[in-house]
Amino acid sequence: MDPVESTTFTATDGFPHTALVGVTDPERTLAVQGDPEAVLPLASVTKPLTAWGALVAVERGLVDLDEPAGPAGATVLNLLDHTSGLPMEGEEPQKAPGERRIYSNAGFDALAAHIADAVGMDFADWMLREVTLPLGMERTDVTGRPSAGATASIEDLLIFGREVLRPTLIPAALRDLALTVSHPGLRGIVPGYGSYADNQWGLGFELKGVKSPHWLSDSFRPETAGHFGALGSFLFVDRSRDIAAAFLSGVPFGEEHKRIWPALTDEIAERYGR
Repeated sequence: MDPVESTTFTATDGFPHTALVGVTDPERTLAVQGDPEAVLPLASVTKPLTAWGALVAVERGLVDLDEPAGPAGATVLNLLDHTSGLPMEGEEPQKAPGERRIYSNAGFDALAAHIADAVGMDFADWMLREVTLPLGMERTDVTGRPSAGATASIEDLLIFGREVLRPTLIPAALRDLALTVSHPGLRGIVPGYGSYADNQWGLGFELKGVKSPHWLSDSFRPETAGHFGALGSFLFVDRSRDIAAAFLSGVPFGEEHKRIWPALTDEIAERYGR
């Protein structure tokens, strides 16, 4: 196996905080900036991991995407694609299910509680047994909030990126569904960026769509999937280039992240995309 390249991305020049960056193809880590084993908070990059745990339960026949979950009238799918009507925080729905894309931490916590009931164990134990341990994500802790409380290393995020590129825990067809626009044409807000008439989302993954401004460079195709978090983290999976990449900083998302991320994602694509 070729050695992992230790690199520096010019787009992070001048960034005043830690900037851990990693890139992988389907087989191996290609490059890392910083310590690949340093553990930092994922914030909302936790959501794709939680979604994967839910999809494993779906594959096992323990949960159905169309079964009731969350607020009245909502389903597991509504919780996964932020169309349950639940607000960012709280239990009182703001809209009817399927009416609006409302980004919701509460929805993902409700999803995890529903999965835990269905599988008969604590959701963190399910994630450990069925996702992180089988994938070898040894520096990932999923005992925090299922919506935003996990911690992990860049190397572990890249392991998960490889899983999304070439799934082993769920069938490729279920992965494809997770990375396909669910409930297209719904208006909604991407926190930190604004409201979009067609706020595209899959199941636990944001889709780039035609959103601009965006944390991904405008050069990325609409079907590019990923997530970013409020503590300066991101993960994206670009199937057109057959790469995934991750970023961790451990500090609150702000203007410095918005400044460097489009250029950084462009640099990653240009240097490592197939």
